[in-house]
Parts: sequence; C-alpha cells; structure tokens
Amino acid sequence: MPLSQGCLQIYTGAGKGKTTAALGLCLRAVGRGLKVCFFQFIKGGGPYGEQLIAERLAPLFTIIQTGRPGWVNTDDISADRAAAQGALAQAREIVTAGNYDLVVLDELNGALGFGLVDLEQVLELIALRPPQMELVITGRNAHEQLIAAADLVTEMREIKHYYKAGVPARTGIEM
Repeated sequence: MPLSQGCLQIYTGAGKGKTTAALGLCLRAVGRGLKVCFFQFIKGGGPYGEQLIAERLAPLFTIIQTGRPGWVNTDDISADRAAAQGALAQAREIVTAGNYDLVVLDELNGALGFGLVDLEQVLELIALRPPQMELVITGRNAHEQLIAAADLVTEMREIKHYYKAGVPARTGIEM
C-alpha cells in the first residue's frame, strides 16, 4: 500500500548511526511492501552489508552506489564533483519518476558540504518530490535551509566512540 503522505526526513550530526537509522527505516518499509531506493553519494567500493541484503530483498529494495572507492579528494574535488553531479542527475530521475515509496539520499549532506553539489540543486530536488514519497537525506552538517524544509530532523551526537580507542571499522557493524 503506497504512502498517503510523504515527508522529508534528515539524519545529521557528528555521531555514528545516520546511515544505519536510514537503513532501519528501509527495512521497516520493505517489510510493509513499500518500494525503496537507497541512493549513496560519496560512498564507493564495498561490498557493504547493506548491498548484500538489498540483493536478497530485491525488487523491493534497491541500492545505487555512486561514489568512488576511498574518500573525497579535498585537494582537488573536480573528479568527485563531476561524479556527484552525475549522481544528482540520476537521483533527480529516480525522485521525479515516482517509482519508489521511500528514497534515501545517503551522504547528500556530505556531498553538499564538500561542494560537490550546490544547495540550490538539492532544494530543487526536494521540491520535485512527489507528495506521496518519503525522502530521507543523511550526512553531517545539514544546511540550515534543508533543516527548515524538513518535516523531521534527527541529530546524532557523539558522546563516545570506539574509533578513538583504535577499533577499526568492522565487517557487519560499520560495513
């Protein structure tokens, strides 16, 4: 059953759990028969655990990864910006086609923060969202205009993190 009304949700903040929270929402939606697209900006490589489960939950759950392996080259963002601009065009097609009940734009806040996409482009994408589509944007440092446009904003705050004690990213937990 499609949603009668979609909302814009933002998961932001310096704490761990933004992508994980969005994935939890995706699982809940798939469990109810909704069609979900989890669109990842910046993140490349893998496979991550979410990619492996999406294969099992297809066709209701689709993950599209658009980043390159590694992280943004902050010394020269030109290649990352070109990739993010192409990804934004693809995300726009997905949102405007209206074939999904829930679309997650994972790390779009990060892409915006690095200057890979522009605020006006993101606001335009939000405005194109069909009224019955739930749209979720994740990533640190959500822009105040995105926060103002959102129906729900959750900020993850780091209190303690095991990375600082030298624990690396673990398969099945962080990836």
